[in-house]
Amino acid sequence: MFAAYFDCPGGPENLCMKEVMKPDPGEGEVLVKVSASALNRADLLQRRGKYPPPKGASDILGLEAAGSVAGLGPGCSGRWKIGDAVMALLSGGGQAQFVTVPEGLLMPIPKILTSIQAAAIPEAWLTAFQLLHFVGKVQEGERVLIHAGASGVGMAAIQLVRLAKAIPIVTAGTQKKLEATANVGAAAGFNYKNEDFSEKVLEFTQGSGVDIILDCVGASYWEKNLNCLSTDGRWIIYGLLSGGEVHGDLLARLLSKRASIHTSLLRSRDKEYKERLVRAFTEEVLPHFSAGASPRLQPLVDSVYPLHAIAEAHRAMEENKNIGKIVIEIPVC
Repeated sequence: MFAAYFDCPGGPENLCMKEVMKPDPGEGEVLVKVSASALNRADLLQRRGKYPPPKGASDILGLEAAGSVAGLGPGCSGRWKIGDAVMALLSGGGQAQFVTVPEGLLMPIPKILTSIQAAAIPEAWLTAFQLLHFVGKVQEGERVLIHAGASGVGMAAIQLVRLAKAIPIVTAGTQKKLEATANVGAAAGFNYKNEDFSEKVLEFTQGSGVDIILDCVGASYWEKNLNCLSTDGRWIIYGLLSGGEVHGDLLARLLSKRASIHTSLLRSRDKEYKERLVRAFTEEVLPHFSAGASPRLQPLVDSVYPLHAIAEAHRAMEENKNIGKIVIEIPVC
């Protein structure tokens, strides 16, 4: 089969489409014929040699995929059959023509969605759902500050906050991105490049601040985050785009607000945790992607690249201009 591949860590120019061995499904695994995958920051980090896959996971890029069931390994429960349209949360291997998946990490593709749209769901939406519900325990009426609001996780989080009857507030780097976040339900949005988002958040919340912060930026935001975090607030860190080294009296500031810091990575979680997450998402969220659902949720695709143009897709994400997900279309075998 063909897969996204790089011989050594480095820039996008090291990426290519290469023929590799097709995997065989093991005990309790399903073989999925992949129609589309999607790009995540983790793929960029792995390509640079900074984020190796967990032990036992495929070293092929791709943390999510959509396609159809092509084979069943021994011990499968019978839930899935050949030809079923499915999407999957992966620890790796999605940017290839075939991938094996534990059956509990598969979800049915809603009938109204294409495989391109479905590929934009698993990693981003499950990450946002996990941060809000498994980690942050979001409650109705709470205010949630979402950094990188126009990213795949950000656009999912806005809609999930609304689904939880809470209030999403975002930061983004351009007016175009802020407008896109407003279109999916952001109650307010602030440009971190030309205004102090902490002051704007306090102004919007009439001085009370936000109850939850979803933060993929890290060190450079710590003071502003604490400035606009409410008493007893939860600051959830799931990425370190600006690094992790903090200079200043972080603990005293945190203690003064009785606030808490939570950290979370989804890729390295064990199979049982991921299966529980997928099951909860399938039951509580997936029906809202269907026609007639209220509220209706929608995956947002920024652009689509063929697998042979994987290097161009990486360059596009590194330019940080995408709104929603960058999807990789996989060639038919």
